[in-house]
Amino acid sequence: MHRAFGGVSVLRGVDLAVFAGELVTLSGPSGSGKTALLSLLCGFDFPDRGSVLPGLASWSDCAVLPQSLGLASELTLEENVALPLRLAGRAVSGVAGLLAELGIEALGARYPGQVSFGQQQRAALARAVVARPAALLADEPTAHLDAESAVAAVAVLRRVADEGAAVLIATHHDAVHAVADRVLVLADGQVRG
Repeated sequence: MHRAFGGVSVLRGVDLAVFAGELVTLSGPSGSGKTALLSLLCGFDFPDRGSVLPGLASWSDCAVLPQSLGLASELTLEENVALPLRLAGRAVSGVAGLLAELGIEALGARYPGQVSFGQQQRAALARAVVARPAALLADEPTAHLDAESAVAAVAVLRRVADEGAAVLIATHHDAVHAVADRVLVLADGQVRG
């Protein structure tokens, strides 16, 4: 696939597959196109040439954790995490366990504006994985976390892959790369690895 922004080719000839049960990390300097690639893969953007073939039955099979997090400000952290289950008409379960696993169980009744950005990031991660997606695309999921919180987040990401999801993570964090099945590098608009 190919994608240009303002006449500048950001991605050129990218060919990438992530398989069920695999955690793949994507490294590269800021501005290399990692976020652009994730945006194409999740359907937020479209390639100029080529195609994206996710192989998923429906959008509900894919979870996205963007850098902007996207938490609903009018919902508590617990309600934000439960939202994918409610939207899918599924029973709300596993929310409290995920909040505890990520160290924010005491904050479930608070609103996003009442907690730190790192706590919001952990809630957004819980929201992304609560419905057990077939695929997870995460953009810098540990960028705003202290060392202890990052360890918990990395453990959740690894577990999601081990349970059968295809996981692709754009990150600069060595602890995330350390648990990856494959580490790819995005440089000069191309994926190498």
